[in-house]
Amino acid sequence: MFSSLTRLKTRRAAGPLRKLYDTPVRDNAWLAVDVETTGLDPARDRLLSIGWVAVEGHDIVLAESGYVVIRADGAHDSVGESATIHGLTDDMLATGVSAKVGVGKLLQALSGRALLAHYAQMEIGFLDPLCRKHFGAPLKVPVADTMAREYEKMLRADQEPKRDELRLWSLLERYGIPPMKAHHAFNDALACAQVWLAQQAV
Repeated sequence: MFSSLTRLKTRRAAGPLRKLYDTPVRDNAWLAVDVETTGLDPARDRLLSIGWVAVEGHDIVLAESGYVVIRADGAHDSVGESATIHGLTDDMLATGVSAKVGVGKLLQALSGRALLAHYAQMEIGFLDPLCRKHFGAPLKVPVADTMAREYEKMLRADQEPKRDELRLWSLLERYGIPPMKAHHAFNDALACAQVWLAQQAV
């Protein structure tokens, strides 16, 4: 339930964010989301790509999934050494879409769904400021976090989770899910969706 202040802020939403707030969230409808960035600080680093994978009940719906690369706003915004992690080069990003278009596509896919992510604070941290900048309101949606869910599950089993044990790729191994190339936004979103379904099944 939104607070009065949050409702006031969301009423200012425009474009696809307005449609998102006007669309009720369906039961068991999720959108697994992952972002690749130049770093971990939304105030200093920038968004490079977004991947999303739709989940309906117990099924992954690839037809409603997507991936966008975000081009730099400024001529001097190089990805720098972060390219060694995510594999995105300045030349690749030059062919991408604007942040407004890319986030808009994500919001269209998210309409009617709850957001699913692995360590959702990262996704929300980068997407919320862009929603405020381009669509006039914060990003306020129901969120499920596969990392938080696994952490709670391990605590209930009297296990003290180690940091590496909560990484997305550690969870793929734990649930017997075949690995794929890491640090690609679509692959990571797909992995998150697969882990989510595995978590529901046990």
